[in-house]
Amino acid sequence: MTLSHDVAGHGPVVVLLHSSVCDRRMWDDQWKALTDAGHRVVRCDFRGFGDTPAEAVHPYRDADDVLALLDTLGVGRAALVGASFGGRVAVEIAARDPERVTALALLCAALPGHEPGPALRDFDSREDELIEADDLLGAVELNVTTWLGPEATEAVRERVRAMQRHAFEVQLAADEAADEAAGESAQEAADEAAGLEAPGSEEPSVDPAAITAPTLVVSGAHDMADFRAMSTRLARLIPDARHIELPWAGHLPSLERPAEATALLTAFLREHTPVERAA
Repeated sequence: MTLSHDVAGHGPVVVLLHSSVCDRRMWDDQWKALTDAGHRVVRCDFRGFGDTPAEAVHPYRDADDVLALLDTLGVGRAALVGASFGGRVAVEIAARDPERVTALALLCAALPGHEPGPALRDFDSREDELIEADDLLGAVELNVTTWLGPEATEAVRERVRAMQRHAFEVQLAADEAADEAAGESAQEAADEAAGLEAPGSEEPSVDPAAITAPTLVVSGAHDMADFRAMSTRLARLIPDARHIELPWAGHLPSLERPAEATALLTAFLREHTPVERAA
């Protein structure tokens, strides 16, 4: 499967990997700024998000899908920017194939193998109950309330509502069509929405210490404790990592204060992705 994607600009390649409560549209505010800054920018939808269908194929890994897309586009090396679950995918790629990653920016990233704490387990349970009760609107609102911080405007909240509802509808329709034969369940959909497991993907074995790319780890002071802990751990495990906690941010800083998040990303990429590194 080739992931649905957009490509624009010229220069060093930057790949934007979305959170699992969103799709590639979450990067609308960064798209033009990064191309104007001299980058060739790629953004894609994981399986079951945006315009990429949720195919009942097992097993698969989102990291493999992203690498296959880059091969199709002729991209050898790239900087990766990942939010939440997209950050987890970026960590897997950078650890498995360090030479392909020129720089790594992780925004409130998930970490493979993380054992959920009480808050995340409670979120999973509440979302599962809502989905089982066919209260999709309630499940969407739970995600919006949980993952957006106090700086998010109502317009941003509505954007996330639309993206999350679409993802639920696509994934749950695929589950029904497969008549559970593909091994999916409402609980797996809930886990995926929490940024822990994508539908149909295997739990990868990942060693962040193998990452060689300069790395920016960003956490939000208003984010769930699990994700703040994962950011702290990533910054400790990745050899060339710098950790910044944004005092105003929740879980999705690139949506909550897009101008500030964009400035942070462009400054980091300017430092670590000079033009001569273009693929």
